[in-house]
Amino acid sequence: MLQELESDNLAHIIQENEKVVVQYGATWCGNCRIMKPKMKRLSKSFEDITFLYVDAEKLPESRKLAQVNNLPTFAVFRNGSVVNQVQTNKEEVLKTLIDEITDN
Repeated sequence: MLQELESDNLAHIIQENEKVVVQYGATWCGNCRIMKPKMKRLSKSFEDITFLYVDAEKLPESRKLAQVNNLPTFAVFRNGSVVNQVQTNKEEVLKTLIDEITDN
């Protein structure tokens, strides 16, 4: 399930969960709005992964955990460390990124 981060506590969540996928977005970002439902749909397929949406404008400390230069940026974390990240508006690219932290 996709959760929206309400406070700047992403670092804590990454430490508490083995596998985390984060979408960094903003309310003004059209591609972010397009990707959010796709991210939500994908989150239902991976029960062992924590899926989060982070408003990069409102939560600057969480944004610092990945090199976010463009939106939307997607980052995957495993065991507290960033594994990889991409800037994309394509669901297939996001799936490939998620595969980097799955045990398949």
